[in-house]
Amino acid sequence: MHLDLLAILTAFGLIFLAELPDKTMFASLAMGTRMRPLYVWFGTSSAFIVHVAIAVGAGSLIGLLPDWIVKLVSASLFALGAFLLLRGSGGDDDDETEVKTVTGFWPVYSTAFMAVFISEWGDLTQITTANLAASNGTWSTAIGSAAALMSVSALALLAGKFIAKRVPLKTVQRIGGLCMLGLAIWTVVEIFTG
Repeated sequence: MHLDLLAILTAFGLIFLAELPDKTMFASLAMGTRMRPLYVWFGTSSAFIVHVAIAVGAGSLIGLLPDWIVKLVSASLFALGAFLLLRGSGGDDDDETEVKTVTGFWPVYSTAFMAVFISEWGDLTQITTANLAASNGTWSTAIGSAAALMSVSALALLAGKFIAKRVPLKTVQRIGGLCMLGLAIWTVVEIFTG
């Protein structure tokens, strides 16, 4: 098992920025207002770890392809991520439906786990994690991605209201999108110079 600190930090930074304006951050915030936040965090974190394992497994398979194909796929996925973040969400409306309070560890854990597990399939962060695993290593990417996802969930549960009032999510999306665009360009340059 080889760990690369730069790969861990890269995965953490990209996934953290991509997840901040994501629906699961708001789901964590909403669940935390109706359920015990620590139990919600355990549930969301477990779901994120499962998704990271699936994504790095897929990325490892991609990594078996010739290097130029991996870089081309990586550049394409980074460009897609940049497009999705830079075009903005625009249509995320909060539904004001009545929600019952859930108590007890297992009911809260199960609710949080399933909410994240179902909503993260094919998500930008899962695609980005697979992409990073293909080029930056499985374990480093897994550690960085899981830490980022779990951190965003904790942040949503601890300081979600503060972030929503003070930091425009469009700004966070733009920063994440520009980072992904930069990585797409860098990866294309690597195809021709490497």
